[in-house]
Amino acid sequence: MRIHRQLFIGLMLLCPVTAALAQEEGDNELTVDVNMLGHGEMRLGGLNDEATLGDETNKDKDNAYFLMQRSRLTIDYKRTGLETKVTAQHSGVWGQKGKGNFNLFEAWVKLSTKQGLFAQIGRQALSYDDERIIGPNDWAVATLSHDVLRLGYEGHDHKVHAILSYNQNAENTYGGTYYNGGDQPYKTMHTLWYHYDLPKTPLGASVLFMNIGMQAGKEDGEGDNTPRTNYQQVLGGYLSYKPKNMSVEASYYHQMGKDEHGIKIDSWMASVRSKWELSERASLTAGYDYLSGDDQFPVPGQGQIGLTRLTVIHGFNPVYGSHHKFYGLMDFFYVSTYVNGFSPGLQNLYVGGTYSPLKGLKLGITYHYMAMATKLSNMNRTLGHDIDLEASYQIMKDVRLSAGFSFMSGTESMEKLKRATQNSNLRWGWFSLVVNPRIFSTKW
Repeated sequence: MRIHRQLFIGLMLLCPVTAALAQEEGDNELTVDVNMLGHGEMRLGGLNDEATLGDETNKDKDNAYFLMQRSRLTIDYKRTGLETKVTAQHSGVWGQKGKGNFNLFEAWVKLSTKQGLFAQIGRQALSYDDERIIGPNDWAVATLSHDVLRLGYEGHDHKVHAILSYNQNAENTYGGTYYNGGDQPYKTMHTLWYHYDLPKTPLGASVLFMNIGMQAGKEDGEGDNTPRTNYQQVLGGYLSYKPKNMSVEASYYHQMGKDEHGIKIDSWMASVRSKWELSERASLTAGYDYLSGDDQFPVPGQGQIGLTRLTVIHGFNPVYGSHHKFYGLMDFFYVSTYVNGFSPGLQNLYVGGTYSPLKGLKLGITYHYMAMATKLSNMNRTLGHDIDLEASYQIMKDVRLSAGFSFMSGTESMEKLKRATQNSNLRWGWFSLVVNPRIFSTKW
């Protein structure tokens, strides 16, 4: 009932917004956009199979080649005080049985006033700050959107957003509120975000608080398995300083509460990133990420039977962020997991640069040194060295071709934690073709 009251109060807050809407003639705008992402990958190494650990007979089988496609059709209507957007999406692998996945990526209505108040309700992609904690992760074919009510104010130098969500599997008339295996990763979510830009100064600061409710217990369970909601919180901030020809970004977040199994959470992360524009064609980037981790390995190193039940989780989880942007393009960290979900944390020290030899063409290279945040017995902290090469070419204003190749030299620690063969010599190549034309636009 408490959740229902919160959503009811949020909907009541729509009343001041709707009352202040200005209906004007001649300001209607309708656009129709198409977005097509074609994506291909080649992977050599990294077979994630405990049974084949150290089995050289599987060496030549440890590879993959496939083509994927994501297609979107977006219809957006705007007028003073009102905007509504619907995005239909199809995604899948070429040749996939069942013809892939078709769904609504976005479907929302936004009411706003000239004073800066707004209310947005429906399925929507969320993006905050550098997208480390909340972002759509647009690299993935099936990107993340949320069914939420978003209320806010955006005025001169100040932005405040409140986000409320309550998810269920079906229109239950009987049977409680158990939520498991739905389209969203959480049962409830309450988020408050505040951003301030200092006047006449290229400095911005944000504060973020999230209260995430995860379904715990079993639907028909009793005792310790009684259905319930366990809450975890994320609290932190983000700073960005962007004077001429350079930028500095920093963030810190602390995670607390309980996970879906009722285990206490006490974890944190910090990051800093700098970028220097050397010229119109060249730039350098350097940064460091630290995400805390657990110091107890849940499965013994040699794979014997037995688990270590943690009493406190120290492994930070960057929840719903665009993870592909931060921890190496091969997505070994916070996209794929270690064996049994164990997390020893991560230290990511990186340096890179970009160069544009001609108009529309950009080349990039980034080196990552990866290490565990915690020290495990009989294991070296170093996980590996990652080199990412990228190239992109803007063929025309709405067509872009990108390609990349990554190489990672993994350590014995990486092989043990991933239960994967050939992690000492990993190679991965990819290409993407993005076509996003506006096929119709009209005003009346």
